[in-house]
Amino acid sequence: MVSDAYKFFLPVLMLGILFAVLGFPYIALILILLSVFICCFFRNPDRKIPQGENLIVSPADGKVVKILQQPDGTKTISIFLSIFNVHVNRSPIAGRLEKLQYKRGKFKAAFDDEASNVNEQNILIISGQGISVVVRQIAGLIARRVVCWREPGYDFARGELIGLIRFGSRVDITLPAGTKVTVQIGDRVKGGSSILGEYA
Repeated sequence: MVSDAYKFFLPVLMLGILFAVLGFPYIALILILLSVFICCFFRNPDRKIPQGENLIVSPADGKVVKILQQPDGTKTISIFLSIFNVHVNRSPIAGRLEKLQYKRGKFKAAFDDEASNVNEQNILIISGQGISVVVRQIAGLIARRVVCWREPGYDFARGELIGLIRFGSRVDITLPAGTKVTVQIGDRVKGGSSILGEYA
């Protein structure tokens, strides 16, 4: 469980205990179950990071909902995260965080194609191994907070934690031209361990 969880988990758990002591068992049960859900939401399972050259791994857990070929040859893969997915995000390559931009916006449902353009988001440019990728942490209808734990200049290992999105969201990744995409729409991927593509 990541450290961000405690400011949500502990107050809800304490309230549950308080209501139990005061003799309100049903309210206490609801609050305790909610605290368990929060723990599950903020979980951070170990992942086996693929070894090998020229691999790009998924930045997030979820379902591939869109693969878009851009006019310049780059490809954008959109991954939808339900509230039941792991919500920590990971670096798709080993490289330096060149730029981090926070963009205010709307809170459309994350599975809506328009969400990539209009929703609140963090835009990260990571460069290394001769390529650059763009990762967008996109807030959704329920997710109202995108969090990046690193500052520009930080050097990521492949699969290292970037940050998280709270309570349902979307992550887009733009791959450089010439990348061979190894996933299809409908595939379920795991952050840090599923390979999205290979580049020359």
